[in-house]
Amino acid sequence: MDGILSLCLGYLIGNVNSAAILGKWKHVDLKQEGTKNLGATNTMVVIGWKAGALVMVLDILKSFLAGKLAQFLFPQLRIAGMLACIGTMLGHCFPVLLHFKGGKGLAAFGGLVIYYRLLFVPIILFSALLLMFLLDCGVAFPIFVSVIFPVLVFAFHGTAAEVITASAAGLLLAVLHIGNVKKAIAHDESMHVRKAFKDLLSGK
Repeated sequence: MDGILSLCLGYLIGNVNSAAILGKWKHVDLKQEGTKNLGATNTMVVIGWKAGALVMVLDILKSFLAGKLAQFLFPQLRIAGMLACIGTMLGHCFPVLLHFKGGKGLAAFGGLVIYYRLLFVPIILFSALLLMFLLDCGVAFPIFVSVIFPVLVFAFHGTAAEVITASAAGLLLAVLHIGNVKKAIAHDESMHVRKAFKDLLSGK
């Protein structure tokens, strides 16, 4: 029962979509612009990198805080916080308040990683960014992250429940990015990251 409540708590918190709020403030409907996703990446593309960075931080924070709150409310369930973070991913990606059209869940997944163990962050970031630039493919980042997180949980002696929960979160993230994987396979230029990075540095 505590696990279900943790998921529900996370889902409710995940419904608070910072991209939608910022877009409304800027008079931009992000569901109709760019990639049409209510997430940090589309916010960055449509409104600007500062707005995108703000949305990313807020999305990470809401997942992290959901995890902390669930663990406080249900201390007897060791994975309560992890489940709340997964619930936040679901609420962010399928928000009932926004007709089930949200983001892709990467930042919320990042909140889960930070909640579980801060040490994992530099390991995952460095390796995922390196792979993304080597392959020149943006979707390589979330797919790699979805795999390496449960592997690290296992390698650092996580419990069976923690490994299973981390694997479930990774599977959810991978499924949410299937569309981008298909674009990458079809050689869609929107998946290339080197040019986008150069344009960002040059202020284009």
